[in-house]
Amino acid sequence: MELHHVDTGGAGRPLVVLHGLFGSADNWRSHIKRWQESRRVIAVDLRNHGKSPHEPGMDYATQAADVDALLDRLAVDSCDLLGHSMGGKVAITLARQAPERVARLIVADIAPVAYEHEHEAIFKAMRAVERQPPSSRKEADRIMAEFVETPATRQFLATNLIRGENATLVWRVGLDEIEEDYAHIVAEPDGQGAYTGSTLVLRGERSDYVGDDVLPAVESVLPAARIETIPDAGHWLHAEQPEAFQEALARFLTV
Repeated sequence: MELHHVDTGGAGRPLVVLHGLFGSADNWRSHIKRWQESRRVIAVDLRNHGKSPHEPGMDYATQAADVDALLDRLAVDSCDLLGHSMGGKVAITLARQAPERVARLIVADIAPVAYEHEHEAIFKAMRAVERQPPSSRKEADRIMAEFVETPATRQFLATNLIRGENATLVWRVGLDEIEEDYAHIVAEPDGQGAYTGSTLVLRGERSDYVGDDVLPAVESVLPAARIETIPDAGHWLHAEQPEAFQEALARFLTV
């Protein structure tokens, strides 16, 4: 699996960025512009997302192996690794399996635990768009609104729409592969033991993904983790509070 990625180039240890479910490297463009002023950044499209190939296998060992192979191809021996949501679980898995490769770990609004299945409405919305390929984003939004109430969520999903045949909009994600293996996506990260390297866990104040109830699991898997809460942010904390997110990473990465 050769993952699509954006590499800003430059010397020194890179910051490798892994997006969440239905995200892509494109979602991080504004942050990358800031980070590349001072360091190399590699933003990755995980399998079945963005411009990367579609193949079965969304378990975290497989996804982490994809990223590990990419780092081999780019001759990156050591990196600072940032993962949001699903990408955070991929990052935790890679850090556990190849700790020598991860100098510092940043996990954004996810914990190393299994979560409930909660994307049913999103899958229904995306399948509805698939059945009735829209000619405009406005039409796609109208179709999705029947299943997904929150405009911001629909707007986020719409970042995955591209022009297909007959000028209609189609999904660029591997929807079949993602839905078929969804149980692995909501499961715990892979790997054994703890990652003892320097770690920052960021959580959104309005998000319930990293509540106090899962902090014992965080401490068990990431014993060196520092927990920081981004005020007035939900699950997409890097999009909702970009300045606070940037500042938190800068404090951690410049220590």
